[in-house]
Amino acid sequence: MSTRVDTEEIESTRSEKLLAVLLAIFLLVGTVWFYVKVPAWVESVAPGPDGSAVVAAENRSHELDERMWSAETAREEARHEMDLVREEFRVALQEGVGVEQARAEYEAARAAYDRADERYDEASAAAREASEAARKARDDFERENGSGLKAWLSALIRFGFVVGWTIASYRIIAQLRRRESRYLTLAFAGAAVGAIMALVFAVDYVTDYIDPLDLGPFVLSAIGVAATIVTFRVLQRYLAARLPGRRVRKGECPFCGFPLRESGLQDGPHCAGCGRDVVAPCAACAAPRRVGSSYCGACGAS
Repeated sequence: MSTRVDTEEIESTRSEKLLAVLLAIFLLVGTVWFYVKVPAWVESVAPGPDGSAVVAAENRSHELDERMWSAETAREEARHEMDLVREEFRVALQEGVGVEQARAEYEAARAAYDRADERYDEASAAAREASEAARKARDDFERENGSGLKAWLSALIRFGFVVGWTIASYRIIAQLRRRESRYLTLAFAGAAVGAIMALVFAVDYVTDYIDPLDLGPFVLSAIGVAATIVTFRVLQRYLAARLPGRRVRKGECPFCGFPLRESGLQDGPHCAGCGRDVVAPCAACAAPRRVGSSYCGACGAS
């Protein structure tokens, strides 16, 4: 069964639109999966050095961080104990009872706090050194691993995929338009997926260098206006190229759309609406031929 129809006259059914949406969803699942997997594939093709040194340095850093936190907790407990003993010593001084014992207890609590504070300082310094060592190990690993080059390669593969998908989608749309196929509705699903993936790519990479919110509403508005005008211009050029053929198929003047009878021969070779020629000799056989028709009715030449 042929699906050839006038694409400009197509009115898609709800079922066709639903199937197009489902197709777009399934295509989007596959394209997102591919997009996410690209860095892993690049890494598998060009594996880097062993990262055990980085893991060991990070584990050492975590261990010393925990030790520092424990030392900080012990210092705070010693401070609290010293504050309590100091209050007891103050009360003893005011009442004049047990002053020497309270003094000794206060001196001992202050010495314990000083020791806890020294242990915290040592643990804090060791934790900072371990953190710096872990950062250096990560930097060395990334430099040896060539992660910068791999990131650029992943970005290029993703960019090529998105651009290739978008171009292929629009080529398929153009071919189906020329064939005047009802499968055109499904082709729009592929184009929509290409647009979504282009947006994902832009957000993924452009926002690493530019914060869109910093551009301000005015700049974002200007970009949207420019994109809309360009799209409208492209659409108008496409419609201008398609309009004459559509009017001829409807029995209208290809220039102004004025109704013509049959091939226009009964009304003469000129349009009664605009006066322009609507019948001209065929370039192949010189037989009368409607202007704007795809093929000659006498010889079949295009």
